[in-house]
Amino acid sequence: MTTITKHPKSGRVIRALQITDTHLFAGSSGCLLGLNTEQSLEAVTAKIRANHLPADLILATGDLVHDGTPAAYQRIFSHLENFGLPVFCLPGNHDEAVTLQQSLEDGLIQYVEHAHHGNWHFIFLDSTIADSEKSHLTQETLQMLEKHLQSAPDTHTLICLHHQPVPTGSEWLDTMAVDNAEAFLAVIEKHPQIRGVVWGHVHQQFDGMYKDIKLMSSPSTCIQFLPNSKNFAVDVATPGYRWLDLHPDGRIETGVERISTLTGRVDMASSGY
Repeated sequence: MTTITKHPKSGRVIRALQITDTHLFAGSSGCLLGLNTEQSLEAVTAKIRANHLPADLILATGDLVHDGTPAAYQRIFSHLENFGLPVFCLPGNHDEAVTLQQSLEDGLIQYVEHAHHGNWHFIFLDSTIADSEKSHLTQETLQMLEKHLQSAPDTHTLICLHHQPVPTGSEWLDTMAVDNAEAFLAVIEKHPQIRGVVWGHVHQQFDGMYKDIKLMSSPSTCIQFLPNSKNFAVDVATPGYRWLDLHPDGRIETGVERISTLTGRVDMASSGY
């Protein structure tokens, strides 16, 4: 990861769009539980273009691809680059972080530790464990977080990662939550400039609070997981994305939008993937 801090401060609202868990494959026919993930992503991006542009940046919070191949990364990059906006990527447990980095070229798609945009500071944490679906924030990652928070104590901050740092209510999914979340929470509660934490992974909407900090996750652009489920279960909810309007005074207005109908048929009886 490298660092960029190129965007000047401004007194206007910064609009961010969260696109997560796209699970693209090297080929356009790739499906997850029967759903073509590229066609589903195209339907979601069409919804974004119709309802939430112009925007300032995109947060792509992991599981960008499903098969970890360079061809799959080029496929997802081509979709994201079409927006003509800065895109900040994070690896998820289905990503190959090294391949992700090696697939990047200098351009709109970024894989960085942090960035400043307008009156807001974005910090990106790698929550993945190699060859595992589970999650951990290394001591180096927590130290990096502390360093960047100390570097901008008066700038409203949004922290982004792939895995959930708090339980979301689904027993099977919460076995994959950040396993040292208490260390993460101990860092963020010391820094009052943090306004929100946003993540992917759970393939569903979550909105909560930790003290004065907004906690948020977004639907996947493909299949959805059933909320509050003990075991793996797929939801009938349609794919979507999250929009965030980040105000100069630190307020976050946010919501989730979904496409009206699925672009294919999902295997609702599946016990996993």
